[in-house]
Amino acid sequence: MLTECTPHRLGFQSLSRREVVGQFNGGSISSDGGGLLLREAERLTGVISGFAACFRDYRDPDRIEHTVEELVAQRVYGLALGYEDLNDHDALRHDPLMAVLSGKTDPNGGSRRRRRDRGKACAGKSTLNRLELTPARANGASRYKKITVDRDAVHDLFVDVFIESFAQAPERIVLDLDATDDPLHGEQSGRFFHGYYGNYCYLPLYIFCGEHLLCARLRPSNIDESAGSVRELERIVGQIRQAWPTVPIAIRADSGFCRERLMAWCEDHDVDYVLGLAKNSRLEAELADSLAEAKRQFETTGEAARVFKDFRYQTLDSWGRARRVVGKAEHLPKGANPRFVVTSLPSTCWPGRRLYEQEYCARGDMENRIKEQQLWLFADRTSASTMRANQLRLWFSSVAYTLMLALRRLGLKGTELARAQCGSIRTRLLKVGAQVRVTVRKVWVAFSQSYPWADLFERVYAHLRRQQPVPQRC
Repeated sequence: MLTECTPHRLGFQSLSRREVVGQFNGGSISSDGGGLLLREAERLTGVISGFAACFRDYRDPDRIEHTVEELVAQRVYGLALGYEDLNDHDALRHDPLMAVLSGKTDPNGGSRRRRRDRGKACAGKSTLNRLELTPARANGASRYKKITVDRDAVHDLFVDVFIESFAQAPERIVLDLDATDDPLHGEQSGRFFHGYYGNYCYLPLYIFCGEHLLCARLRPSNIDESAGSVRELERIVGQIRQAWPTVPIAIRADSGFCRERLMAWCEDHDVDYVLGLAKNSRLEAELADSLAEAKRQFETTGEAARVFKDFRYQTLDSWGRARRVVGKAEHLPKGANPRFVVTSLPSTCWPGRRLYEQEYCARGDMENRIKEQQLWLFADRTSASTMRANQLRLWFSSVAYTLMLALRRLGLKGTELARAQCGSIRTRLLKVGAQVRVTVRKVWVAFSQSYPWADLFERVYAHLRRQQPVPQRC
């Protein structure tokens, strides 16, 4: 029978005549030593503290031991370090390095009020769970869940962080819009079956500018792909123009966003657009000669051929005006592959081939960013019963992505990981074995001597330390 004072021994395959025995009794050893680099990225950007400022705490300050900023930091750092479940934090609360990342002044937890909590500096799963499940109208009279979030402030935060990342105004801004499926396996509110994806899911709306995440809004899946996009663009474009009134702005999206309301809004607000346009018989008839030419080129060379045609087009009833359309007449070994985009960009600056191949096709990188967030930062971990709680989980993941992007942008520039995805950054830089020792004056972190990327780690550290933080937000 196991006892608390006798750690369980794990006997492994022997090494010659020597036994190989393992025990979980190494003391304060963390597997997340590289998380200190993330803390440096937070020092420069203030994204976690800015996110925490979006919450309002109605708890009695004399009866709490974990501030909102500490709870938010613990949750975001946990996601960035690969811990998707709240259950993981019942063990992580013993980790003094997680306490350091969360901003705990007593990393060992020795001064906790209750005896049973001593040695556990961070919050457990139940406390973090209450942070997510607080209802919209919670206040000081609520019994358990008393931390609310200002949703509008969160939306504004992502745009503010994006603007602060530039030392001077960019020459041009291109906003990419997309929707993706977030599969559901329970009875969550807002759950509907989506015929295209073939499962029950949410349909979150994402807006990126390059690698920067500007919007992550959770939506039910029984809506049009473009639903809510005009409202989000009004807010985002308004914020950007407050900072940079003269910078040209354009949007890109697939055919799911090719809607009259969206195009008309762009035309009325001096925003250019390049949108995919679903093919139909009229469009294919317009492209017939170009398709025939592409087929002749293919038969001559045996290689895929593309011919582009520029023309004016208006739908029979849904569009209020004729617009410029670029058709791609492509012939592949499997046959014809016509594609169309509608745009407000002039042909003098953007001829058809360049518009399609360099401008429109570049939006594909946004899909990589969405996959990166879903695969490595658990944006699809929306298993709470309410959409409100799941939206907060999506925001936690989005803040973790923004923090990882800051590490990549500010610390990894010029290194072999400058274009690496979050998973590779986590494996090489964050999951570093370290012994943690807390004294009166210092927190000593002793990294593994056999860590193979120590030189890279020190370069990234030097990059981060030589930079100055952004000005404090009002």
